[in-house]
Amino acid sequence: MTRIVIALGGNALLKRGEELTAANQRANARIAAEALAPLCAGNDVVITHGNGPQVGLLALKEIAYPGEDAPLDVLGAETEGAIGYMIEQELGNVLPFERPIATLLTMVEVDPEDPAFQDPTKFIGRIYDEAEAMAEAAAKGWTVKPDGKHWRRVVPSPLPMRIFQLNPIKWLLEKGTLVIAAGGGGIPTMYEKGTRRLVGVECVIDKDRATALLALEIGADIFICATDADAVYIDWGEPGQRAIRRATPDAMTAYSFPAGSMGPKVEAARDFAHATGGRAIICALADVPAAVRGEKGTTITNDAEAGEMVFF
Repeated sequence: MTRIVIALGGNALLKRGEELTAANQRANARIAAEALAPLCAGNDVVITHGNGPQVGLLALKEIAYPGEDAPLDVLGAETEGAIGYMIEQELGNVLPFERPIATLLTMVEVDPEDPAFQDPTKFIGRIYDEAEAMAEAAAKGWTVKPDGKHWRRVVPSPLPMRIFQLNPIKWLLEKGTLVIAAGGGGIPTMYEKGTRRLVGVECVIDKDRATALLALEIGADIFICATDADAVYIDWGEPGQRAIRRATPDAMTAYSFPAGSMGPKVEAARDFAHATGGRAIICALADVPAAVRGEKGTTITNDAEAGEMVFF
């Protein structure tokens, strides 16, 4: 039996340009469930997902109420439950009734000494003009930065160190359960200095990096980043752009990819393949079954021929 970990990109529940309504999220969860159902038959499967738009919406709702804004760890937990519920229900509608499915709220530890805390880079929440942003920063202790012609709040994005719910995830897999976990990169937590007291953190963990760590820790054979791109491209957007079909981790290291989109996916896939000898795949959601067969998407694996890239 093959053990597969799949990271659903943000488009799994919200396509570009769509309004963040329950109906739209439900419809997209149904599409994701139908695309993944063939892979779930006969395999151990763990699904993770993004939550950026959903956290942003909840943060905006908090503004309507006086008092302290809800911390990001709490918003992350809320969205893990809500999104997991939708995916779980839609998978249950297309898989055999006897296949158990479970969603786990998943805490992920980060290092308080991670350099990311000294240079926040992850944009979250609404847009402001400069004066509004500076006023919000002064009032709430935020860090704000320009995002194009607007200003937005930025928070750290530290590396994931440990996934606390690993044992429950493994137990569920051993019982044939399809598991939904580590949504949005997991609920960010850390230990207070010098203590064993766990606390939430105002940061956002990259979903693909957290998923790669999860895949490594549970001994996955295949790690999949399902996104809205059909493959990883060299020179994307240029006349000579080329889609990578297959490559070794070392070959991928020779190229750089956008930090805000494909970069973390390539890094996570590359690190998983290098550490485990397993296959890492980056592909469109609809192409997941074909990509596992090697017919679509980009596969990163140690056994690619002579360390060279193969292009479509």
